[in-house]
Amino acid sequence: MDNGLRRSKLLQMLPELGADAFVVTRLPNVRYLTGFTGSNGQALIGDAGQVFLTDGRYTEQARREVSGMERVTYPVGFAASLRDACQGLGVRRLAFESAGMTVKEHADLTAKLDGVELLPADDAVDRLRWIKEPEELSHLEEAQAATDQAFDEILDKLAVGVTERQVAQELERLMKAAGADGLAFDSIAAFGENSAEPHHEPTYRALEDGDIVKLDFGALWAGYHADMTRTVAFGTPAPELVKIYNIVQEAQQAGVDAVRAGVSGGAVDAAARKVIEDAGYGEGFSHGLGHGVGLEIHEGPRVSKTSDDVLPSDTVVTVEPGIYVPGLGGVRIEDMVHVTAEGGRVIPSSTKELIEL
Repeated sequence: MDNGLRRSKLLQMLPELGADAFVVTRLPNVRYLTGFTGSNGQALIGDAGQVFLTDGRYTEQARREVSGMERVTYPVGFAASLRDACQGLGVRRLAFESAGMTVKEHADLTAKLDGVELLPADDAVDRLRWIKEPEELSHLEEAQAATDQAFDEILDKLAVGVTERQVAQELERLMKAAGADGLAFDSIAAFGENSAEPHHEPTYRALEDGDIVKLDFGALWAGYHADMTRTVAFGTPAPELVKIYNIVQEAQQAGVDAVRAGVSGGAVDAAARKVIEDAGYGEGFSHGLGHGVGLEIHEGPRVSKTSDDVLPSDTVVTVEPGIYVPGLGGVRIEDMVHVTAEGGRVIPSSTKELIEL
């Protein structure tokens, strides 16, 4: 992946932003533009030069990972070093990531950067990340392969008495055994009535015969996140849950079928939501249909009722409709989908037919 080329795309935005340079502070964006994988680093990118800043813990790591930029290790704090770097490059108008800066951080920079105007730039860098390069797609597919393998193997671990927490912990072990670097996010395992919570936190609730089991999990691979949900039945599920499963499966396919480069996230959401609303369960679908995924588990473009984000080719989004009935349970089916001009390419290989164990 050519980080220099990515930075050149950001440089092309400077005239539109009315800025001499851009300071990037959100770590996923710093990684995207520089290759740096540590927990503290910032990038100053301007026409007059490019500077990477970090503290003494990461001097050597930055030397290995960051190329094509001047590297600065700051002895005390970021703000003072950024001031010096801006003075060296003659920066008078500095764009910054308003979504990635606290009020205190902004106040510190304002106090230190005397004579430099700070210009909020919202999601300029985030939008560069929407379109995935071939190597990024490969990383996402590797993350998904580990996720698929873990799903296949977890089914044999489901037994009467096993708890939600144990299943979530086992999913982590299985994904790492499949080669994952770690978890894309904390795994969700929800049994029975708990599956009616869209983002349930696993408890000591034990699995019982007849439970529906909702699993939302994903592997992390080279910084890229997988995100998949599957719902299975342990024993014979309640007839209404079977009905709900079939509706969600139809809605999920309608959403996948609506994915295509050039359509809006709102249009994709509407295609899936209509199936659920027509079946009389509209109130049970309480969240958006999906989101972009990559270096972050939730990134743009948004796929929801109110989204006017247009899906570009080579974006990866989730399609994850659900129906949740308090006291009974819930069903969600989720895939990562690669957006192409021809339509949506589903990345997971795990079946979406109802599995009864």
